[in-house]
Amino acid sequence: PVADDSQMTTIYAVYLIAALDITWMFLQFSVTPYLAKKLGFDTLWFGYLQTTVGVIQLLGGPMFGRFADLFGARTALSLACASTVVFFLLLAIADTPAMLFIHKIPTIFMHVLPASQMVVTDLTKPEKRADALSKLGLCFGIGMIVGSTLGGQLSKLYGEKFTAYFGAAGSAFSLLLVLKFIPKNTKAETTRDDNRKKSVFNLGEITRLMKFPTVMQTFIIKIVAGLPSGIFQVMFSIIALEFFKLQPEQNGYLMAYFGIVQMVIQGGVIGRLTARYSDNSLLLLSIGVSSLVGLAQAYIQNVWQFCLNILPMMFSLSVFNVITDSMLTKSVPSSDTGTMLGLCASVQSLLRTVGPTIGGFLYVNYGISSIGLIQFFVNIAVFVYLLQRRLNKTAKQRK
Repeated sequence: PVADDSQMTTIYAVYLIAALDITWMFLQFSVTPYLAKKLGFDTLWFGYLQTTVGVIQLLGGPMFGRFADLFGARTALSLACASTVVFFLLLAIADTPAMLFIHKIPTIFMHVLPASQMVVTDLTKPEKRADALSKLGLCFGIGMIVGSTLGGQLSKLYGEKFTAYFGAAGSAFSLLLVLKFIPKNTKAETTRDDNRKKSVFNLGEITRLMKFPTVMQTFIIKIVAGLPSGIFQVMFSIIALEFFKLQPEQNGYLMAYFGIVQMVIQGGVIGRLTARYSDNSLLLLSIGVSSLVGLAQAYIQNVWQFCLNILPMMFSLSVFNVITDSMLTKSVPSSDTGTMLGLCASVQSLLRTVGPTIGGFLYVNYGISSIGLIQFFVNIAVFVYLLQRRLNKTAKQRK
């Protein structure tokens, strides 16, 4: 479909809804850790809490993506926003450790970002897709900065309960935006009818996507090359506290810096790169850079060196995620983009599920540098494999 005015409106509305959603999520990050501490959670139990969310979202991702393919964007986004309202209301009344676990249950449907990615994917041409998806990353950066700052201030001035209610009100506002601006369907008419017959819980439907050419391989690369940097991201809060000895306020500034760097890269850099180079070249580039980041990571002594290393780290992460998502949606028919993006979101959840466990083990036994070195070796291996395959391809073409 050509992007006409109504479609542009939809795309901008989706960007706004995504930015707000990330804002509420980071608002919650300024409540949950402190509330957990008040309720007597230690690092280990807090890890269990994170892992619980990871598992719930891991199961929810592909199902939700399938749901979005079947019932259209508006229904899916409404469900996601409504679940977020419930999530915050439960957080506001959480006063026991069990309640803190219960309040995480709605996260099974809280996939606003994959649903937004689906709408953007449906409304953009394949060659413009990576660029449009990277603009969603821009929303992520904005939400990250606004949410962290707002959450910190609200919690400080009015307490955690108020902040949670504020998040519920904000999510309700997001829900209104969805109902007003998002069309019932964003897919081309033809693709929807074949989909109706199948259920949301059909695993065969989800695994069928893996049989499309190059899907399985891109997927494995996404998991293998993504795992080491994923471990580092999950472990970051612990590392900031213990290794760099940062105060919550300083941690907030560091997060904001992360956000700004990500915004510049997603908003300004990726679009220019995707216009000029092929997906495969960019994939190689991001994996190459990522291995060097890992090597640097192993020798970092202080926060300033870390802040320097953030630049190539965010660059390789952003390019890697956008390019793999874009490659995967291009290799399946448009009726399945939601399911595919749901699976992509599950990769992130998978990293969040196994990340804390592996990360904690490495950090405790071998120190912070081990995480960096593993990232270096894993990425170099993937890089060499991809390069090898590429050279073989060119050699074959020459014959």
